[in-house]
Amino acid sequence: MSRLRFLLAAVLCTGIACAQRAASRVQKIGAFGMTVANADRAARFYADVLTFQKVSDVEVAGPDWERAQGIFGLRMRVVRMRLGSEEITLTEYLAPKGRPFPEATRSNDLWFQHVAIVVSDMQRAYKRLRAHSVEHASPSPQRLPDWNPHAAGIEAFYFRDPDGHFLELLHFPKDKGEARWQATERLFLGVDHSAIVVRNTGKSLRFYRDTLGLRVAGHSENWGPEQERLNNVFGARLRITLLRAKTGPGIELLEYLAPRDGKPRPSDARPNDLLYWQTELVVAGEHPTFHFVATPERELGFAKSALASDPDGHVMQLIERREP
Repeated sequence: MSRLRFLLAAVLCTGIACAQRAASRVQKIGAFGMTVANADRAARFYADVLTFQKVSDVEVAGPDWERAQGIFGLRMRVVRMRLGSEEITLTEYLAPKGRPFPEATRSNDLWFQHVAIVVSDMQRAYKRLRAHSVEHASPSPQRLPDWNPHAAGIEAFYFRDPDGHFLELLHFPKDKGEARWQATERLFLGVDHSAIVVRNTGKSLRFYRDTLGLRVAGHSENWGPEQERLNNVFGARLRITLLRAKTGPGIELLEYLAPRDGKPRPSDARPNDLLYWQTELVVAGEHPTFHFVATPERELGFAKSALASDPDGHVMQLIERREP
């Protein structure tokens, strides 16, 4: 995962022309990245339990990186992992170490983010997680009820990796999800989306849809005992909006209509803290709204990037198209 300190706050544009201009720039949603305490331990977990494969493993350091990250004296190890067509990045700060994942984090806190890993058989996948003593975040897999036409028959389960990051197993019935999720017998298939908790869907759409040009690909309102147990939040009622680019996984906005007591993102959070996530947005050229700069990230496959923080502090990194 590459990190560049925040260079320019997003200037939100409005109107159809702005949305069309942004849509012409963003090509795909790329890797979802997270900060980990130990890259070897994290990579083993994603490989041994979830069958990700390692793509690359590099170390970076020096003044350019210190300026880019806003952290003095750093040395980072960046491991890229792939499952199906999707990738995640695991970044360990060898120096200086950041803070551990916040205790008592709940699924409606505004720093919450997870990746949804699609499986071909929920019970087999859950059994595999149990065999590896994976930490539960839901009490058990949940089947979403038939009264909800947008989610009926979907099975889901929240769990956590060794650093405390939330993950989701997701199984689609034959009438839901992309066709590719039905076309293989492998157990772990790929990453469908990353979900983030937002305070206000309308404000988030002005950022993700109107400024970045992502399209709304689906929406639903979910509640009931199955949803409460999935999120492990009593009384949970969610407005869910799925966003996609031309290619790549999606970004899912989770607005908790109830309860409204989710904690805000810590104002002093830094890239070396374990709650930190960063999402790559691949663009064909420099996005007109953001200030792109040359970065020290050639080791990771690109030379220019820009950072933007959404209204709730989730970090997006726009990068020029990665070489195939």
